[in-house]
Amino acid sequence: MVMVRERTKGTGGAAARQRLTVQDWADAALAAMGEGGLSAVAVEPLAARLGTTKGSFYWHFANRDALIEAALDRWAQARTEAAIAELADEPDPGARLRRLFLRATRRAAEDPLEVSLLASAGDPRVSSVLARVTDRRIGHIADLFVELGFPEDEAHRRGLLAYTAYLGHTQLSHSVPRSLPDGPARERHLDAVLETLLHPTGTSGADPDVRPSDPPRRAADATAERG
Repeated sequence: MVMVRERTKGTGGAAARQRLTVQDWADAALAAMGEGGLSAVAVEPLAARLGTTKGSFYWHFANRDALIEAALDRWAQARTEAAIAELADEPDPGARLRRLFLRATRRAAEDPLEVSLLASAGDPRVSSVLARVTDRRIGHIADLFVELGFPEDEAHRRGLLAYTAYLGHTQLSHSVPRSLPDGPARERHLDAVLETLLHPTGTSGADPDVRPSDPPRRAADATAERG
């Protein structure tokens, strides 16, 4: 979950309130959304969470809608653009895909925010950011499959399959967690999903140049993601 930096009252309280930023309020709003959906985003409880007053809120935002929009933009940046950037230095697209899949599923299983947002998709503000994030994520995954040698149409199809697998895993993690394997078995399960998606059989045209899976590398990736 995006971390919320809480402020405590006491000596220097006014200065602490002045140091609150738009990001602090957005993070607090995201934490509230994860706990209780959009209806949990209310100014006074968030001010109490942050150890400040409503005056701090109105210093940064015109109204509650502005806070919700800032929070959703913050989520899109932290959970999509930043997640992609974190792995940009990995030269191997297969390793990048594996680490991205492991990291995203772990984070989504630990944090109820994504499930909460999906449940709030009827709200136009949420549906808009979900559409933007979904297009970006599927497009990025498809690009990785292209780098691995798949034709563009097939890469997009596999990117969509990978993303639906991620969403299914996310939903089950919160609704029926006992249906999913845990510990090392979880990593083997996710790796099996990726191996299925990476298998060249059934692609159109020439077979892509997909390198065989590297067990030591898989183990190193899993260790890195757990850390």
